[in-house]
Amino acid sequence: MPEAASGQAPVRLCAAGELEDGGLGVRFSVAFENREIGAFVVRFDGAAHGYLNQCAHVPMELDWQEGRFFDASGLYLMCATHGAVYVPDSGECVGGPCRGASLAKLRIEERDGEIYWVPEAPYRIAGRADGA
Repeated sequence: MPEAASGQAPVRLCAAGELEDGGLGVRFSVAFENREIGAFVVRFDGAAHGYLNQCAHVPMELDWQEGRFFDASGLYLMCATHGAVYVPDSGECVGGPCRGASLAKLRIEERDGEIYWVPEAPYRIAGRADGA
C-alpha cells in the first residue's frame, strides 16, 4: 500500500461492511504532539467520514456509548455531554453550544472493501515515538 504524503502508510480501521449509514462507528487513536487522542470513523450517505473524538465546544469524547455517535434519527453526530449537533459529512456544528465550529476532520479512504485512515499532519500514528 502506498504511503501518504506524510510518509506514513494508511492505517486499516475496519472492513467497509462494518460501517452502516447512521450506525455504530469504529474508534481508533491518533497521536498529536505528545499525546494520544481518540478518533472515530462513521458512515453517512454512503461515505465513510473520520474525526477526532473531541467535541468542538469542550474537548470531551462525543459517543454516549462506545461507538454510538449518531443521534436517534441517524442524521447527525451528537455530543453526549453537552448536546452539540454536527453534520456527519462535514463535521460542522449546527446546534448547541459550539454552533459554527467544526470537528477536526481526518482523511479517510475506502478501497477494496476496507476503510483506512490516511495520516496527515499534524496527526500521526499513535504509539510511534519517532514521529514517523
